[in-house]
Order: sequence, then C-alpha cells, then structure tokens
Amino acid sequence: MVRRRAALVLAVAGTVVALMIGLSATASAHVKVSGIDATEGGYGVLTFRVPTESDTASTTELAVTFPDDTPIISVSTQPKPGWTVQVVKRSLPTPQKDDDGNEITQYVSQVIWKAQTPQAAIAPGSFDTFSVSAGPLPDKATLSLPAQQTYSDGTVVDWNEKAVSGQAEPEHPAPVLSLAAASGGHTSDQSMSDDSSSSPSWPGIAGLVIAITALLVGVANLALIRKGRSSN
Repeated sequence: MVRRRAALVLAVAGTVVALMIGLSATASAHVKVSGIDATEGGYGVLTFRVPTESDTASTTELAVTFPDDTPIISVSTQPKPGWTVQVVKRSLPTPQKDDDGNEITQYVSQVIWKAQTPQAAIAPGSFDTFSVSAGPLPDKATLSLPAQQTYSDGTVVDWNEKAVSGQAEPEHPAPVLSLAAASGGHTSDQSMSDDSSSSPSWPGIAGLVIAITALLVGVANLALIRKGRSSN
C-alpha cells in the first residue's frame, strides 16, 4: 500500500512539473515589444519579438499598428534580409511642427513586414525580431502596439487584447511598451521577459515547481521510512 502511495505521489509530481512547464511555454509565446532606450516624449529603438506558435505553418507577415490618439511622426526601419517592409502613413487631423519648425501633416499608422521567400519565413518552433527607430513617443508610461501575425497556411492572429489588472492575461494580448520617464524616474523594458507584469516569471515558476516536487517526494520518502520502521 505504501509503495503504491509513493508511486502515486511521484506520478503526481511529474504531472505537476509537466503542466507548469507547459503553461509557462504557452504564456511566453506571445508577440512582444521592448525598447531599452525608449523614453516618454523621446525617441527609441523598438524591437518586436515574434514566435511561431504553429506546429505546421511559418510566420510570413507581421503588421504593427501605431496609435492615432498620440501619433508618432517618425519611424525608421531596420533592414531585414529576406523581408520587405512598408511604412504606412495617414494624415494628421491637425498639422504639427517638428523640432526644426517644419510642418508635419502625416503620422505613421502601420509598419508591415512580409517574407519574400518560404526560407525567410519564421519556421515552426522558431522566433525572429523586427526593429524600428520611432518617435517622438507619447508622454506616458506605456504604449500599446497591436500586432497582426499571418501564417503560411492563411491563419491570422490578432495580438490586440487589452490586459486588465487583477484578471488573467488574455489569450492574445497586445504588445505593450514601457517608456522610461524623461527624468530617469523609471526604466523601460530591460529584456523581452519583462514586457508585461501579468506574464509569469520563469525563474519564479521554476522555483515553485522545484518546491512542489521536493515536498511530494519528501512525503513519499517519509511514508517509506515509516513503513520500514513498522515492519521492524
């Protein structure tokens, strides 16, 4: 009986580990954005990380939408071999002045990347990054940048859902960029793993898995020891 219980405990421990690892992988497989030099009201390099979640299709297109309520005037794209890039502009409701006093009548609405060949597409189980230099960025702490991901089989995934504080992370959250205060009051994303406070931390999950596994194994060992003593 004790051995059966011990085996059951160990089986449960293994299941817990597998589930926790699976949940962590699922939660982290999102389109995300980071910008270590992006500041409120300033300029910065924004990098989008795009994983291919499909087991059979490759990512062939990424379209990022920029806000129209806080328009970004200037976007420079980084050349990416095997991909074309298109900067889509729209007219401003009210013309603005740049730092040199020139009148600006348009803002950047979208940036669209497309793979030129199947070989350039992001294969299943892989990820790639896409970068732009953009500004001036809005004078606020965070910036939502919805993205649309297209696969080679025609599947389209819209990463545009808004995370709500106190609730579970949505299935397809919009990439959110953290902006550093102009005075240096807070820092921007330090790495891709810090894109959202609602995303689970892998070190924390790993620690929890280890603790749970150790506890269950300890219980099993204790049961075996007690069984041995009673038999003597």
